[in-house]
Amino acid sequence: MVRVRFAPSPTGHLHVGAARTALFNWLFARRQGGVFILRIEDTDFARSSEEMSLGIMEGMRWLGLDWDEGPIFQSGRLEIYREKAEELVAGGLAYSCYCLPEEIEKRRDDSIAQGKTLHCGCRHLHPDEEGRLQLEREGRKQGIRFLVPAGKTQYTDQIHGPITVENSQVEDFVLLRGDGFPTYHLSVVVDDIASGITHIIRGDDHISNTPKQVMLYRAFGAEPPSFAHLALILGPDRKKLSKRHGVTSLLNFRDQGYLPTAMFNFLAQMSWKPGEEERLYTVDEMVRLFSLDKLSKGSPIFDLNKLDWLNGRLISGMFATDLAREVKAGLQCRGLWSGDLEHSRRDWFLRLLDLLKERGRTVQDVAERARPFLSDDFVYDASSVAKHLMADGLEALLAKMREDFAGLAEFKAPLIEAAIRERAEKEGMKAARLIHPLRVLVTGAAVSPGIFDVLEIIGRERTLERLGRIHRILGMNS
Repeated sequence: MVRVRFAPSPTGHLHVGAARTALFNWLFARRQGGVFILRIEDTDFARSSEEMSLGIMEGMRWLGLDWDEGPIFQSGRLEIYREKAEELVAGGLAYSCYCLPEEIEKRRDDSIAQGKTLHCGCRHLHPDEEGRLQLEREGRKQGIRFLVPAGKTQYTDQIHGPITVENSQVEDFVLLRGDGFPTYHLSVVVDDIASGITHIIRGDDHISNTPKQVMLYRAFGAEPPSFAHLALILGPDRKKLSKRHGVTSLLNFRDQGYLPTAMFNFLAQMSWKPGEEERLYTVDEMVRLFSLDKLSKGSPIFDLNKLDWLNGRLISGMFATDLAREVKAGLQCRGLWSGDLEHSRRDWFLRLLDLLKERGRTVQDVAERARPFLSDDFVYDASSVAKHLMADGLEALLAKMREDFAGLAEFKAPLIEAAIRERAEKEGMKAARLIHPLRVLVTGAAVSPGIFDVLEIIGRERTLERLGRIHRILGMNS
């Protein structure tokens, strides 16, 4: 059975690169009917935190990535790693190292200068008890290094193909530090063997680690898993994605109003195409279509415009009742929410969301666009005012339009449209010369959904009041 794992370090937030790795592991496990394991690699006690661990799990749950086993915390397995390191020493596959950091650094510099690979100077040193005590009195602590064997290390990466490394180019690497804590190489291999991991899907920044880990699997008498190294995500400048690109934790995207299905699609379609058509896929579709051999070697570009497009498509296709649940928190934090939107004004509110969802890119965007419909306190865009509210004779024209609106039997979109077009015809002008000023006056902006529907949703009373604001608006912008 396929068994894969996602193994984040809780030294920071769950960022999009790690989230994509988790997603591909999850998709592969679900496609193969396998097991998806969550392992928290928290042996860096100085930088790891419970808060970050909880945040990682919260981000995974938001994205819909449930795990079958775990979370397994490495911090509770330290004694196991020490025992495994000693097991290799006893078998002659590793050795105790008492070198001081400055000694190793000097030998490394000398080796580089000579074009050689560093092999620790104490690799054949096996001190007796008195010798060990003397070394410790000198301030030296016992670490354990792996004894790199002669020959080559070969494996086939499911994305990059066959990879061969000359072992002579690999230094004897540390398994257990002088403080008794394991290195990444030791802990990850011990845990992968214990969990029966069959496939390792991770970023290709780990390719350089893999030969060392393959050696360790074989030293422990285990068959190495199958590896698939994902090309790293790049920013628009084609440099490694980082905070300078404005990318923060996965949960920041949630808070900005992106929906999990859109983010799932966005991450999945980096390095992988579910089909020929660029569209929103359901999670079930992606599980059915997923295959490691379809993953690209090329580094994908983090394109926020594509995420906006996917999220906008998702929002525009939502039922208003579903969108209402999503947008509530955004309205609350803006002071725009009231309980009657779920009760006496529920039908009106759902009509409003149906109107706004076609242009909304995020849930927060929809919440902000709702402001002029839910409050009289909104900002008038200065450039829109200058462009559409400064025409000569506009105040007199709007006064006539107010009278026309006040006289309508019903304040409904078809009657509103007819009144505007009739007034334009009487004044010998195109309807657009009325429509644009009306839009700015009632919404504060030059862009909105269809103005006739907007006016109906805002209502006659508010519309008439806002048409009368032109004196104050022009005074503020003079």
